[in-house]
Formats: sequence, C-alpha cells, structure tokens
Amino acid sequence: MSAALAPERVLVLRRRIRWVVAITITYNVVEAIIALAAGSVASSAALIGFGLDSIVEVLSAAAVAWQFAAPDPEAREKTALRIIAVSFFGLAAYVTVDAALSLAGLREPEHSPVGIVLAAVSLAVMPFLSWFERRTGRELGSASAVADSKQTLICTYLSAALLVGLLLNSLLGWAWADSIAALVIAGFAIKEGVEAWKGDSCAVPVAALTGEIEVEHDHHHDD
Repeated sequence: MSAALAPERVLVLRRRIRWVVAITITYNVVEAIIALAAGSVASSAALIGFGLDSIVEVLSAAAVAWQFAAPDPEAREKTALRIIAVSFFGLAAYVTVDAALSLAGLREPEHSPVGIVLAAVSLAVMPFLSWFERRTGRELGSASAVADSKQTLICTYLSAALLVGLLLNSLLGWAWADSIAALVIAGFAIKEGVEAWKGDSCAVPVAALTGEIEVEHDHHHDD
C-alpha cells in the first residue's frame, strides 16, 4: 500500500464498496424473510435462528449508521455497540430455548426444502461478497471494509451449519441435527455479542464504507 492511489481509482473503489455493502444488506433482508417464514412452517430452530441472525446483522449496520449520523459519533459509539451486543444476546437466548424445546421432544422439526435451497444459495453468495469486499478494501487501504468482509464470511459458516443440519434431518431423519445447527448459530451470536460489548465488534460504520467519512485507523492496516 505504499503507492498512493489516483483520485479516480479511489472513487471507483469507494463506489464498489458502496455497492457491495448495499447488496449485502439487501440480501440479508431477503434472507431473513425467507428463513423466518420457512422456519416457522417447518418448526426449524436452525432456520429461525439463521433468519434472526440476518436481521441482527442488518440492525447492527443501522445502529452504527445512527451513530455516525451524529456530529460527534464517538459520543454514541458505546450506545451503538451495546445495542448490537444486546441484539446478539437476545438472538442467542431465543435460539437456545427453541433448540432445547426441539431436543426435549416438545417440537419436531419437519423437512424444509426451501431452507435447504436458501442455505445452499447463501453458501454460494456470501463467500463471493466477502472476497470482493476484502479485495477492494485492501486496495483502497480500508481496514473497516476488510473487517466487514470478515463478518460477511461468518455468514458463510452459519450457512454451512444450517445446510448440514437441514440435510441430516431431511435425508436421515436426524431431527436433533437441526437443534445442533441452531446451537452453533447461537454460539456465533454470543461470540459476536461479547466482542461488540467489549468494543471489538467488526461492525463497520456505513458512512465509512460508502466513503462519506474517513476512517482514522485505515493507515494502521498493513496486511
């Protein structure tokens, strides 16, 4: 990153990041709607947890956008991070209880072809979005964009866990696999919640990603 980028190139890269962030958020909204609907129909704790995680990802971006809409963003930073953390903890608690009900035999998850297709599509889409944003962020020298790309990659792991759980349930009749997948998602949510509470969240200011503000720590990124 020693060579300075031409202003024209910087504008192109910022536009690319703006687009990939918009696509990622839009995809998460659609993903959440489909997952929650399919999860409710199939009584799938894993699908419902996956859908709730997508909503929390969008809410976390909204919380940080709210933070940077203020004249003094630092004054709102702790509140924004706490909102994100509580959202993740709430998600983890809900999914854990739902999974426990299934494991106790109080709820039997049914087959969900829609859920399997959704998980497979997400498993294909998320790595590409993550790679594209990481590549663009590195060229631009934006540590925040690179960090956001890693958060998108977490969605890939969740998609894989969901897909395995739904397939084992559908193909082998292992209903408990759905609950195990849900608990994996809850574990990721707790981890992200703790990081946000401590202030280590990978959540990125939307304004920074779109180039509306400069991220002061960009120059520390030397990978």
